[in-house]
Order: sequence, then C-alpha cells, then structure tokens
Amino acid sequence: MTHESDLDGLAQAAGIEGDYWDIWGNHHQIGALAKRRILKALGIPAEDDDAVAASRHCLDTDDWRRPLPPVMVVRDNADIAVPVTLDSGDMAPLTLVVTEENGRRFQVDIRPETLTPVAEKTVDGRPLTRYAVPLPEGLAHGYHTVRLGNDDAPGNNGGSDAANGGGDEGRTMRLIVAPQTCYLPDRLDAGGTAWGLSTQLYTLRHDNDWGIGDFTDLMDLIDVGADFRASVIGLNPLHALFPRDPERASPYQPSSRLFLNPLYISIETIPEYAGCRAAVRATAAAEEQLARLRAADDVNYTDVTRLKLQVLDVLFRAVDAGGVMSADRQAAFQRFCDAGGTALKRFAIFEALSEKYPGTPWPSWPEPLRRPDTPEVDAFSRERAHRVRFFMFLQWLADEQMAACQDYALDRGLSVGLYRDLAVGCALDGADAWIDPEVVVDAAKVGCPPDPFNMLGQDWEVPPLHPHAMRRQGYEPFARLLRANMRHAGALRIDHAMGLMHLFWMPADGVPADGAYVAYPFEDLLGVLALESQRLRCLIVGEDLGTVPDGFRERMADMNILSYRVLYFEKDGDRFKRPDEYPRLALACVTTHDLATLNGFWQGSDIDLRQRLDLYPSGDAEAGERSGRATDRQTLLGALVEHDLLSDEDARSSGSPADMNPVLSAALHGYLARSPASLLLVQVDDLTEETDQVNLPGTVDERPNWRRRLGMTVGDIRQSPVIKALQPLLQQRNAPTTGPGDS
Repeated sequence: MTHESDLDGLAQAAGIEGDYWDIWGNHHQIGALAKRRILKALGIPAEDDDAVAASRHCLDTDDWRRPLPPVMVVRDNADIAVPVTLDSGDMAPLTLVVTEENGRRFQVDIRPETLTPVAEKTVDGRPLTRYAVPLPEGLAHGYHTVRLGNDDAPGNNGGSDAANGGGDEGRTMRLIVAPQTCYLPDRLDAGGTAWGLSTQLYTLRHDNDWGIGDFTDLMDLIDVGADFRASVIGLNPLHALFPRDPERASPYQPSSRLFLNPLYISIETIPEYAGCRAAVRATAAAEEQLARLRAADDVNYTDVTRLKLQVLDVLFRAVDAGGVMSADRQAAFQRFCDAGGTALKRFAIFEALSEKYPGTPWPSWPEPLRRPDTPEVDAFSRERAHRVRFFMFLQWLADEQMAACQDYALDRGLSVGLYRDLAVGCALDGADAWIDPEVVVDAAKVGCPPDPFNMLGQDWEVPPLHPHAMRRQGYEPFARLLRANMRHAGALRIDHAMGLMHLFWMPADGVPADGAYVAYPFEDLLGVLALESQRLRCLIVGEDLGTVPDGFRERMADMNILSYRVLYFEKDGDRFKRPDEYPRLALACVTTHDLATLNGFWQGSDIDLRQRLDLYPSGDAEAGERSGRATDRQTLLGALVEHDLLSDEDARSSGSPADMNPVLSAALHGYLARSPASLLLVQVDDLTEETDQVNLPGTVDERPNWRRRLGMTVGDIRQSPVIKALQPLLQQRNAPTTGPGDS
C-alpha cells in the first residue's frame, strides 16, 4: 500500500491541490483514491509505492535533465536571467543565441567559472549545477527563442549534452516577454464607462433568415447599438460545433474553440452567391422549408444545418470549377488557407473524416485515423482533397463575414465593437482533442464543486488542457487559442476565468465528488494573456462567478482584467449592493444566458420550470426559493426607490410577480448604469421581454436549451418599449467618439 505522505507529496508536486473550500465555507479534503485517479489522468503512474517513488523522481528531476527549461515567461521590466543547467565542474565556454521574434539575433558568451551557482542537484549519479545567465536589457514584448550552443554548430554546446543524455533535446527555450497588464481602452483606463448589448447570436431574427441568427442579424444589431450609442456587442461563443450531430447545440461544449460555426454564415451576402445560378436555384427550391424554419419559436438545428450546408456545397462546387470567383478573391482564400497552417488543415480533415464515419466519435474510428499525424490520415486528406478544401472554404467565409462585422461596428462608432466569448473547454470527441491529443486530457473532465447552480457540484463534460504539456509546448496551444478568439474582436470574455489558476478535475468516468483542483501556471498564463491582449488591442473580461480563490479577483484587477458582476448575485447578506459598491474594473449585467431573463426572474418562471422538471430535492427547497425570490423583489424595489429610479407608486404597482414592465426593467438596468463598473451589458432578451431563459444548467434532454429565438426581429428592437425607457438612463455612460475605433 502506498504511504500516504509519499502519495501526498507526489500529488502536490504534480499540481493537485490537497483540499478546497466550497462556496459556503465547507472544507473538503481530497482522498487517496481521487489523487491516484487524477494523477493517472495526468499521465503520472501512482498505483503502488514503486510507481509513486518513480513518478516523484521524474517530476523532481525533469527540468534538471534539460540544459534549458522549455519556456520562460517574464515581464517587461524584469531583469532576465536564463537558468542554464550543466555538469558540475564543466567550465567549457558556452554561447546563448537569442533570436528575437522579429528575426534579430544576438549572442551571450558564457564562462561558467565567472558565474555564481544558484542550485545544485545530483540526478542518477550525475552532479549538476544550475546558473542564472543574465540577458541584456531591452528585449521587446514577444515570443523569442534562446538556444544553447553556437548557432552555426548545433552539436557544439560546450559539454552540456551530458546533462540530458546527448543530442539537441533540451537546448532550446522559448522566452516570452510580456507586458505588465492586459489592454484597456483609453476611455476605460481613464475611469470612463461604456455600455453595450449582449446576445446569443442564434436567437436573432430578420425577415428572410434561415431559421437561425447569422452575421446579417449581427450587422442589424450593430445598427441598433449604434443608434443608441452603445460601445460593444456581446456574443455567445461562436465556436465550431458538430455538423454531423447538429442537435448538440451548446456553444459551451464545442467541437473546436479554434474555429467558427459555419451556420452563422449569411449565405445571400457571400459575393459569389448572386452569380451562382445553381446556389440561387437551390435556395429557391427550399423556400417553403425556410419559411417554416424562420417562423418557428426554436432553432431546428438538423434542418438548418442540412439546408445551409447543401447550398454552401453547391456554391463551393461552382467556385471550385472556376468562373464564379474573381482572381483577387481566389488569392484571398489561398492566403487564408496558408495562414491557417496545420491547425486549419487538420480541422478540415477532421470534418471530412466525420462525414466518412457519421455517428461515430473519433476515439472509435479505425486506429490509424485517431491521430492527425499518421500516413493513413495523410492519404485520406489527399483522396478527399476537394472535401477538405470545402471545410476550409466555410471557415474562410465565416472569418471574412465576422471581420466585416467588426469593421462595421467600428465604422458605426462602437468603440470596442464585438465582444467574443471563450468557452472553458471543448468536447472530448471534438476536433480540438483530435488535433492536439497531447494537450487535451482524454482521461479527465472539468466542472466545479457544489454551488448554488447545483448542490451536488457540476460536471461540464469537457476535458481539461494538460498544464504540463502546455508548458512543454511553450504555451503555444494557449496563445493560439487566445489569438483565434481575439480575432476580429475588441473584447474577450474568458468563461470560468478561475481556470487560469486552477481547474476542478474529475476522472472521465467520475462525478464531482471524485474531483480535486489541479493548479495551472497562473502567472505564466497571465503573461501570455497580457501579451496577446495588448497586441490585438483586446479588452479582457474574466467570468469569475462561483467559487473564487482568495486573491484571484485582486490579481485580475492588477492585470486590468474586468470582473464579471451579475445583479442577481451581488448581495451583502439580504441586501443588494449599492451601485457605488461595484468595482470600477468590472462588467455589470442584470442576468446571463444561464440564468432567468429579467421577466422570468420577476415572475419566478425559472422556479416553475425546475419544479416541472423535478429538479428540487424537496418541496421545502422549492418553497424556500420562492420565498427568497419574493424577498428579492421587494428588496430591489426598495433599492430603486431609494436611488430615485422608481417612484413609490410605480414600486407599489410592480410588487407582484406579474408586474414586470418596461419602466421597472429600465430602472433595474439604470441601477447598474449608476455604478462605476467600466462596462454595462444589457441582454437583448430583456429588451424583447422574453420569459424563457435559453439554457437551464444541469439539463440536456429535459428541455430545449440553446434554441429559443427572440419574439421580434432585430430591426423591431428599436421600437421596444424597454429600450426607449432605458435610453435616458444610459446617457451618463455615453461619450462621443471622434471616429471609427476611437477609444
């Protein structure tokens, strides 16, 4: 039996936290079995004493076996000293060759006898010494490469091969020089405020849509926002989902977080569409089906997917045959494919393979096809080259239309423009897990401990990224993910931002009770986030709802990352916090996609829904929530009267659940508008006075999540009584802009 202290030490060294406190202050100790199972998911054997000892030895000595660590993240004002590990007593001269991201190179000559050792260790009988080699000041922000040895003689490393068993392994390091903080637009940095609209894009309507909101609807919503002098349009994750399983509709359990959902493509606005008679005829032939889809209350993903992909396929065949697309457009498509590189090519191959094996998740494909780098996959991609290129074509169209939306938003005076959303993970059987199996952990999934959303904890059914593998790859998987989601956006929301510090893991076949927190390289990830944010001039919002570690929000504020504050949760005991108690570096909103709409909250329709679905553990629990909701309504009414946002008469007439009205809705948003929070988001669903929320956490098949559409078209929102009542209360957040993109 493994000694408990040895197992505890291994778990701690691997980053598994030994205990945690839940949101109610209850302490939970992690048991031995849970530690072993999560260690196994990390790829660290721990089944017995020998395995624990061997794994601990590997963890303790891994970096010592390399002359250079795989990556180093520093801030721009820090002195940079590279840790170099050599055989003790080896005084042969060495050279560090630094290649900056812009291609400039310089060398640092090393004479070990002139350096002071910072650490010593004997590994497998070999004494090793670590030195800190200073680099010159003034390295620019960016991703640089440091290599040990003469640049023109890769094998000449002054004897350092002895530290790692020979060869070039371990002699190259990625050096990331990051800014101190994330990007913050000038107006917000100076203490100003702004507001915007938030929406789930698929819920939007226009008169000739295809049964789902698309980039044309987004253009229309930008116009609405501009007319009311908004600064930002917030969106749900636009990640690629599952065309072969279209009813898997959750944008928070996508196939890929690197690529876009092609269902958002606006077909009629594709430049080649009008000149493609076959595509126009295919659309006309489907008009009766389209009319039925656009009239429905919910998105019919199966029929929408079939029709859209059918017409897009007809269009692509015409494009591929020549004569439809201009030479300039052909060149732009090819540039997009070239820039997308290996990741885009692999994603397109995955989509084509998914067509070949419909209904079969990739872990059940023939073994040679379960990795992207096999000869069999290469042969398949050549055999199905036309189809692979079709899926690249879809990504190009989606990317192009999204870019046009961001450009249009800036042109219309929205100083931030689009605000995108990065889901916490992707599905285990999705494209990202197939594209990079070393980084996506197939033996674990993430969630959270018990909280108000779920008394038993939550299982989000998405696998985590491997913190050690990300480090081995120089954090490039994380940087690539950020770049993909900051693309064509002025702001990015990071879902469950606490995952930058730690994530709650459980075995792939386990439940939250089997889970534990696994630490991530927090400061390193913050550095990469700051670098990408500043480069792309992208504001960062960290969704920090739920169990928040001590000091986390303070560190986010230090980094200029906005906290995410929801009116329903911002309470101090039984009272709702005053507007002046909200932090400046925050995004404030009344509600979110996972919560009741404002109408639903006031009427208690979310409570009714949970009661109908038998989601309460007891009648007392249901009664307690109904009583608490009644108290919340009265408390909010009192706060609105106190802040002169609602008259006594209006408050008295709004006291019953049925009495949500435009004046009250506007007053509740106006309450947040008076806060110093940098951003205020108003959910479009509350402007159109929807009652049903789009998602009920903890349900999948029990109700139609992620499908409900708005009750009016985007253009009609201008005439919404709520937005007219709200407009005067938003004036304090408006600031004139001097031109497109002004911040």
